[in-house]
Amino acid sequence: MSRLHFQLPSINFYFSITKSLAGNCSLEETTLIKGKKYRQSDMITTSCFPMAKPEPRFLLVLSFLFSVSLCFFHGKSWQVFDLDDGLSWLNEEDDEVDMVQTRHDPSRSCDLTSGKWVYDESYPLYDSTCPYLSTAVTCQKNGRPDSDYEKWRWQPHGCKLPRFDALKFLGRMRRKRIMLVGDSIMRNQWESLVCLVQGVIPTGHKKVFYNGPSMAFHALDYETSIEFAWAPLLVELKKEAGNKRVLHLDMIEENARYWRNVDVLVFDSAHWWTHSDEWSSWDYYKEGQSLIKSMNPMLAYQKGLTTWAKWIDLNLDPRKTRVIFRSMSPRHNRENGWKCYNQREPLPFFSHQHVPEPLVVLKEVLKRMSFPVYLQDITTLSALRRDGHPSVYRKAISQDERQHQRGISSDCSHWCLPGVPDIWNEMLSVLL
Repeated sequence: MSRLHFQLPSINFYFSITKSLAGNCSLEETTLIKGKKYRQSDMITTSCFPMAKPEPRFLLVLSFLFSVSLCFFHGKSWQVFDLDDGLSWLNEEDDEVDMVQTRHDPSRSCDLTSGKWVYDESYPLYDSTCPYLSTAVTCQKNGRPDSDYEKWRWQPHGCKLPRFDALKFLGRMRRKRIMLVGDSIMRNQWESLVCLVQGVIPTGHKKVFYNGPSMAFHALDYETSIEFAWAPLLVELKKEAGNKRVLHLDMIEENARYWRNVDVLVFDSAHWWTHSDEWSSWDYYKEGQSLIKSMNPMLAYQKGLTTWAKWIDLNLDPRKTRVIFRSMSPRHNRENGWKCYNQREPLPFFSHQHVPEPLVVLKEVLKRMSFPVYLQDITTLSALRRDGHPSVYRKAISQDERQHQRGISSDCSHWCLPGVPDIWNEMLSVLL
């Protein structure tokens, strides 16, 4: 084994070069930067050269210096990532948006978005007595007569999606904050995640705090918080002069101030942008000083997402914060919201694939970002689950109301719990 040492101001390089019995060589590199060690795999990639004959050390130094000079002349820089800090995922380079699969080479090893729903008697992973569920999603308590919708798990074609392990999740999230940001469907997912976790935590060792529409669950022994922040449009919606509701497409700080110092951020935003004029939450758009009465909803969505993307790029450090954007949850609202009523099982497949326009817009915005944001695509797999919505069981109703459907509406947007969002969180756990 040969060993050489090369030094630059505050940087020391150590190389150990070994030759195996088969004649192959390997290069192990240790780098000290201001006293901190980095392994070879954390630094630049260096090809191993033939070692049929021992080479003088000065030739090795010259070879290394030549490689360094090539990097500089070609305008390349070194990026230093400590794999022990859990940042190896930052080294993946792809022109396409990364889908959330596994942390190690995600989209190339297994596509979690391609698969089928499999009936599994061992599900659900908790029951509707979980104290953190809101009334609107406890379909069993509200009188839904069937429960098979709780027992379907997602089976990818090329691998197996691991069952959610609460202790492992809490171990990975020890002394960390995870925040889910978005609309009421993101709260749906937050309630699912809290219920998946809370069962392994003894009474008295967990607390939940509510602050208006925002909330936080604390696992005290793990110093972990699972939080939800209400921001359905991400950008700012304000009530201004004349009681006008104005959506500021280029303002975000009022919401974004809560996203600082969070270890894992999970975003969603789509549904509120697609509301019809009758159900719209604003009267005007505003961009700069321009007040705009009407705009193509997808153009407005693109502008709002771009404001969010710029804030993420400028204000967050990928060494400290991981950012995930969950794709839009599908709605089965055709037939005036009754499309999901009385559905008892998932669709086996689609006759034709449809990519929602908001997902197309989202992917384009993410591609232009410098911050490595992962897209968790749950849209297609969830679209198969028209049986998973509360429908009329978003509140307790009498037999007569259910039979004659008088004065009741059907919710085909949110999800019964236990149910589909539990699978989203199993996917999220795989990434984390």
